[in-house]
Amino acid sequence: MKSTSSLSLIAGTVALAAVTGFAVLTVPGDGDTAKAATAARLPVERSTLLCPAPGLSELSETTYTSFTPAGDGAGEAGAAELVPTAPSEITDGDGEDKGDEKDDKDDKDGKKKDDKKADAGKPVVALKEPGKPAVAEESGADTPALVGTATGRLAPGWTAQQTTMVEAGEGRGLLGVSCTVPDTDFWFPAASTAKSRQDYVHLTNPDDTAAVADIELYGPKGSLKSEVGEGITVPARSSVPVLISTLTSEAVDDVTVHVTTRTGRVGAAVRAADDKAGSDWLAASTAPTGTLVMPGIPDDATSVRLVAFAPGDDDADLKVKLLGKTGAITPAGNDGLHVKSQMTASIDLKDLTKGEPGSLLLTPEKDGKATPVVAALRVVRGSGDKQEVAYIPATGPAGARATVADNRSEGSVLSLTAPGAAATVKVTASVGSGGGEKVVKKYTVRGSTTLAVVPPVPSGLKGGYALTVETESGGPVHAARTLTVTQGGIKMFTVQTLPDDGGTVEVPEAVQDLSVLRD
Repeated sequence: MKSTSSLSLIAGTVALAAVTGFAVLTVPGDGDTAKAATAARLPVERSTLLCPAPGLSELSETTYTSFTPAGDGAGEAGAAELVPTAPSEITDGDGEDKGDEKDDKDDKDGKKKDDKKADAGKPVVALKEPGKPAVAEESGADTPALVGTATGRLAPGWTAQQTTMVEAGEGRGLLGVSCTVPDTDFWFPAASTAKSRQDYVHLTNPDDTAAVADIELYGPKGSLKSEVGEGITVPARSSVPVLISTLTSEAVDDVTVHVTTRTGRVGAAVRAADDKAGSDWLAASTAPTGTLVMPGIPDDATSVRLVAFAPGDDDADLKVKLLGKTGAITPAGNDGLHVKSQMTASIDLKDLTKGEPGSLLLTPEKDGKATPVVAALRVVRGSGDKQEVAYIPATGPAGARATVADNRSEGSVLSLTAPGAAATVKVTASVGSGGGEKVVKKYTVRGSTTLAVVPPVPSGLKGGYALTVETESGGPVHAARTLTVTQGGIKMFTVQTLPDDGGTVEVPEAVQDLSVLRD
């Protein structure tokens, strides 16, 4: 016999897991005996995403693409909208306003901040149905950060891509980022406080109460002293960009940024700008672990720099392998990397791909000793005044399903990497935002290789489309999408990784039939 209180507990826990992605249930039984609950996977009922403010250039043109794969959601139709955050100022970390004369000019032109606040609740992009992308465009330096929530059938696997083109001037480049899920802990290897770099950590708060964040910086010799990186307040439903070079007096080429929150949660991303190589977004590395994969190094990369960090008390000794078209190779002269505890380590791998696309694999030097690390790659294409930079953080496998939005009729390359056993994946090109028919194609990826393909394009494509990768059999597959737009003779590019979208969560399933309630 199952009591009404037990049934309420089960139902409540199922709902909590479906909304938050986490729940624990102990089912009481007769007397002191607890009955086990088996596990089931259900689609999430609510998803939250945060898109950072695109930048400070009046020349910027930003495209937002919102998409949910078809098939998983149940129940109500739901909604998925990205709306602007409240206006924010650049800060040096201690709350001091570092804005320029732009605000004064805005006031003189009659563009008051009150006008910006009036738009805060108006959706920039609203998704109407699963399986079909929604696209919106914004321009200028004042484009705000966005926050959004998807519910019902639009929640499972919801993704949004922000792609910004800055054709010339400071921070030029093709800047792409998958809008992030809010969290309390982020790692960003490959940032910098060097004089040639202008790197900002963008903190975005999706909630109705303020969040308080700390930013720690680590260089090759350990922690970089900073007092102003502690206790940064991010107001409710607002975004705060922090120039990391103002958090320390030390100019360091390779820095690992650690963002944590004391209260609340934030989305975090680093906008990295180089005087010579342009700019792009640096997304967070996957959580510290002993084996890391960085997929999607272009075949024509002229410079690849690996940056790694060991956050624990133990040093890490790592083997470095390039997974190419035909198998795994050891980069000449760079077969290993020693990472001291709480110190940033880096190696220059130069043009290691040698005309063939690949992915980087880091594994423990000794079996049985897997020290957790985080890592990312700084990748450059071109040379001289035609350089362009992008960043590839270590990422988890695509898992059951992963999606990247904002693909176009040309310019996309999909990299699929199987670091272990061979695998088969299904790739779905969605219908276009303005029309077209979806296309499905299967690929087999051999073990210890990278397969780089021009992805399928929807027939009769109009607008942009999304690519969804599903692992059907075999070992884990790590994936990345490279988007290239040639502008003024420069191959501007950006790389987005495709970790599992978390569209389903494990929830308890009652052992007994709960369809009938008995006294």
